[in-house]
Amino acid sequence: MERAELFDAGSKGRGLRAAKELNTGEVIFSEPSFAAVVFDSLATQVCHSCFRHQANLHRCAQCKFAHYCDRTCQTACWNEHKQECGAIKKLGSAPSENIRLAARVLWRMHKDTGIASDSQLISVDQLQEHVADLAAEDFKQLRADVHKFLQYWSYGTRQHSVDYISHIFGIIKCNGFTLSDQRGLQAVGVGLFPNLCLVNHDCWPNCTVILNHGNQSAVSSALHSQRRIELRALGKIPEGEELTVSYVDFLNLSADRQKKLKERFHFDCTCEHCSKHIKDDLMTAVADSKPSADKVKEVTAFSKESLEKIEKSRVERDYNEVLKLCYECLQKQENVLADTNLYKLRVLSIASEVLSYQRSFAKAANYAHRMVEGYRKLYHPNNAQLGMAIMRAGVTHWHAGQIEEGHSLICQAYRILMVTHGPNHAITKDLEGMRTQTEMELKMFKQNKAAYQTMRDALTLLLLVEIQSSPKNPKPVAELTVATSFFLLVSVV
Repeated sequence: MERAELFDAGSKGRGLRAAKELNTGEVIFSEPSFAAVVFDSLATQVCHSCFRHQANLHRCAQCKFAHYCDRTCQTACWNEHKQECGAIKKLGSAPSENIRLAARVLWRMHKDTGIASDSQLISVDQLQEHVADLAAEDFKQLRADVHKFLQYWSYGTRQHSVDYISHIFGIIKCNGFTLSDQRGLQAVGVGLFPNLCLVNHDCWPNCTVILNHGNQSAVSSALHSQRRIELRALGKIPEGEELTVSYVDFLNLSADRQKKLKERFHFDCTCEHCSKHIKDDLMTAVADSKPSADKVKEVTAFSKESLEKIEKSRVERDYNEVLKLCYECLQKQENVLADTNLYKLRVLSIASEVLSYQRSFAKAANYAHRMVEGYRKLYHPNNAQLGMAIMRAGVTHWHAGQIEEGHSLICQAYRILMVTHGPNHAITKDLEGMRTQTEMELKMFKQNKAAYQTMRDALTLLLLVEIQSSPKNPKPVAELTVATSFFLLVSVV
């Protein structure tokens, strides 16, 4: 590993630091998963090899559980799946993702003795675990998982003690990394990456982690690349500086972040942003009208209650009720909570998302604009979640016919995601296509507004036809845009 080195991070334990000066967006290291599994709930919708969300996956004929894009992905995954396949057949059904991941970890350790490559800095069974610190309920669940694991596990005569299996489950609980699909829109699985586990936390980190799904589409298997994580620099990092990532979303008050970190990872965060409560004032800010303390307390309580109802309605897919609750909450928050207040930002985000889903783009664009302006004041300027939020806002403005604002936002998102994801990630490639297309549309808009409006009207009609032809499974906004508006643009021009 040329760009990072292991060092003693004092009270944090082990850590990684820059072995040389690093540039913004530079890949510090990439690492294939030691073991990874798809979530139970998505087992038939996500490829168990590349973790891409796909339609019409091919099922493993033996265990009838694992699903793959095609024969290429299935062949690439066989070493990971071979033992699992036999165990599932023997048991008669697949156990939960935690048990499947623990089994994959142990099978891999038996094969590679815990070190999968020369670049791996630490053996898997030396990773941190906090079984002794688990709450009573969590410990009870761990014991239940161990019992189910013993029913599932088979590896000849090689057996392990309950304590050792508990140790492996503890490692997974502390170090498991959530994997997203190829568009970064949904968490689809969990994996273990030993070198990544050595990177310590900071609420305002200098690095970010993304999943590169690899490439299995080349004709020659020699050109295929593995699924792997990439650790990327968010800015210039001097030689010797500790490399850090954030284990939790920054959009929480410092006390709430500290509580989450303590519960999940069993340490007290003493980073600068937590110690000095940086940006907590913005996250709890009130409107410029300076409402009374009693009014703020009342609206905050109302917002908490509303968000619980909103989440319940979202789960039930009652989107009209979601919007009704959002409108009521935003009206109550008006002139009381500032646009950087976390409660207002959460409602603005949900309202924009649901309105976009319902193709009410003009309204959605208004809420998205306010949300993004709040995010800019809170997030690190190269935060991946900020980039994704700006991208969604840009697409929403684009669909609303606000091409100038849409193109500007898409360009801003592209600049951020070039740092966080790099030029070859599927999301960045999508953005590049959108950026090129909106640039063409913007030129047309400036040259001939009437012709541009004709193109917009034709696109809207085509979108409606596509939606009506498949009302139960509407395509994502961005997919419809990229697939159809370029054709319309060329036709009109």
